Formats: sequence, C-alpha cells, structure tokens
Amino acid sequence: MCLTRRHIVLASGAFAMPVVARAADPEPGSLAIAEAFRMRDIAIRAGDQPYGAVVVLEGQIIGYGPSRVVVDSDENAHAERIAIRDAQKRLGRERLDGATLVSTSRPCGICQPVAHRVGVARMFFGREGRDGGPPFRG
Repeated sequence: MCLTRRHIVLASGAFAMPVVARAADPEPGSLAIAEAFRMRDIAIRAGDQPYGAVVVLEGQIIGYGPSRVVVDSDENAHAERIAIRDAQKRLGRERLDGATLVSTSRPCGICQPVAHRVGVARMFFGREGRDGGPPFRG
C-alpha cells in the first residue's frame, strides 16, 4: 500500500504528524491498520516496545500513538493511551465519543478502561483488523 501523506519525523524522541489523515474504510480501514503498524515501527526504531495505535473518528485518523513506555520511562505511555491523548489534544476535548481504537495488538486491561472512560466505541487489533468489541469498564 502506498501512503501519500507526510511521513512521521522523529526528532529528540518526539514525533510530528499532520492534523488528520483520511481513512477510507469505516471498520477499521486498511489505512488505519497500516498507520497503527507504522506507529509500532516508530516505537521499535526509538528503542521502545513493539506496539502502535491510532484513534479514528468519522473516517479520519485523529490520534497517533507509538509506545513510549521505555523512551519516556513512563509505565502509562502505552501506544493506545498515547493515541488517545493525542486525539484529545487535537480535538481540544476529553471525550472521544464514537471513536474507534486501532492497535497492533489487543489493548491491555489498563488501556481498555481508559478507552471506555473517554467514549471509544469499538476496538480493532492486529494486521487483519480483528474486532475487539467495545472496551470494558475495568
């Protein structure tokens, strides 16, 4: 798959992305899956754990998250939580009602309650975009 959007730039451990990238497919979309795995690759290149995630709302990727646990020495910097924080920042609000979380692997028991609390409606994971259902409350 050829992605036409700008590539992520790593500089001083930070990453920069365009405000949104269009995801053509609603559940979860090949672009969203590809972007989650691109986040995973960024995490690996930075020396972190091999996880990545994106948040999709109304067909647009609104949050990006490579794992930052190791590089930030932050046990809460899981890819899913980074993607959620990024989406919240970009939208300027806490709630992400109706959003979809796309991850390289099934979100853990710590990330799912966070996703539930902010209004993520559904989760998909893996290269095949397996339906993980709605996040549990925890």
